[in-house]
Amino acid sequence: MHEFLLVLASLVGVVVLGVIAQVITPLIMIEFGLWILAGGLLIGIPAGLWYHVVLYRALKRRITLPSWWWRRPVELHDRLTPIEFAPVRPWFVAGAAGFVLCCVGGIAAIAGLSIGQFAP
Repeated sequence: MHEFLLVLASLVGVVVLGVIAQVITPLIMIEFGLWILAGGLLIGIPAGLWYHVVLYRALKRRITLPSWWWRRPVELHDRLTPIEFAPVRPWFVAGAAGFVLCCVGGIAAIAGLSIGQFAP
């Protein structure tokens, strides 16, 4: 059910961005999307990197980390106590926010490019 809602929200987002691109102009939409994408990268990359560092420091004290820990770090959140998770959470949320901005910016740029390509 969650996957269906995610796909539905993505489709609605693409349609809304397409309508906005018709109103605003494709070039402005492309520029807007690329700026949002760049902002997401500027937030997400450093936050994601520091999230991994903070998570590593919190877990290394108590357990031996598996070899895959850096590829699927969310699976290790349940091994943290609430006190240990407190400094990890802000970096996790900031990295996720950067990822969402990258997705929104990319979709906006793609919508602007698509409308510009097919507009008369």
